[in-house]
Amino acid sequence: MKNILKQITAVNGALAEVAQKRLDNLTKPLGSLGRLEEFAKRVVCMTGNKMPVLDKKVIFTFAGDHGIATEGVSAYPKEVTPQMVLNFLRGGAGINVLARHAGAEVVVVDIGVDYDFGDVPGLVSKKVMRGTANMHKGPAMTREQAEKCIQTGFDLGLEYAKKGYHLFGTGDMGIGNTTPSSAIASVFTKTPVSDVTGRGTGISDDSFKRKISIIEECIAKNRPDPKDPIDVLAKVGGTEIGGIAGIILAAASERIPVVVDGFISTAGAMIAYELEPKTADYMFAGHSSVEIGQRCMLKKIGLSPILDLNLRLGEGTGAALAMLMIEAGVKIYREMATFGEAGVSDDIVN
Repeated sequence: MKNILKQITAVNGALAEVAQKRLDNLTKPLGSLGRLEEFAKRVVCMTGNKMPVLDKKVIFTFAGDHGIATEGVSAYPKEVTPQMVLNFLRGGAGINVLARHAGAEVVVVDIGVDYDFGDVPGLVSKKVMRGTANMHKGPAMTREQAEKCIQTGFDLGLEYAKKGYHLFGTGDMGIGNTTPSSAIASVFTKTPVSDVTGRGTGISDDSFKRKISIIEECIAKNRPDPKDPIDVLAKVGGTEIGGIAGIILAAASERIPVVVDGFISTAGAMIAYELEPKTADYMFAGHSSVEIGQRCMLKKIGLSPILDLNLRLGEGTGAALAMLMIEAGVKIYREMATFGEAGVSDDIVN
């Protein structure tokens, strides 16, 4: 893990002034394109490229099952996880539709599904374990398994960096995964479980109360150490959360912008950030999730969501939509004429 973290350096802050100067010389009033200008400037600093291009985009959708699902914390049975994975591979899920719209590839990764897919075309098989253990009875994973999840995501990210992809996105699938995400949010932000827990797939009032109680008991029993992110991931996390953390670490090490999706992806981002705070400089928060626990994690990481559309699907859907906004900002930066090029007086416009 130390070798991974050593590869991550701070963004090139000196380029912020270069990017801002160009933005201020485009044919528009200063700052008139708002956050689109922010996105462009951040991408310039992240990539170290004064004229970046985001023409190859990929969203990694990690799938894993959770032993805690047996405690009734989800409205759906765990059998839905492999069914949805197969739906992803057929191109029929929300992430497939929105990724096509954004011009992004979807990479579906089995990192911890409790199902034997066999040789299924298109599936990236990186199974670390067949679902986590029930963290209500003990740790979700061993420390070694948690580290392997992160390493798996990291290696996959490096593979796609070498293939020339310029923008990463994160996504997830796993019945019950809002429960470990809430636990992670509570542990790292020191926020009461009741303030970071939502209804996930839409559970009843009674199930919601039980979910909060179960998460509180999981934290009390396992005693995850907030100063040790691997310990937190192992005790109250999930395989897909670890994989997402690894992708983010890889993106940061390769100076590739990464768009974090919703609640579960933000839990992965939280693990990556706690391991190496410099990763925050390479992240975009795709959207503001309906799941309340995302907010406190984004606040700690220091990210502001790009979109607020009342999304709570996961899969990478919010990341796909946000990619369009980031790419729009970069295209404005690259393709819009400057005052000099257009023969327009900046005194008149500004």
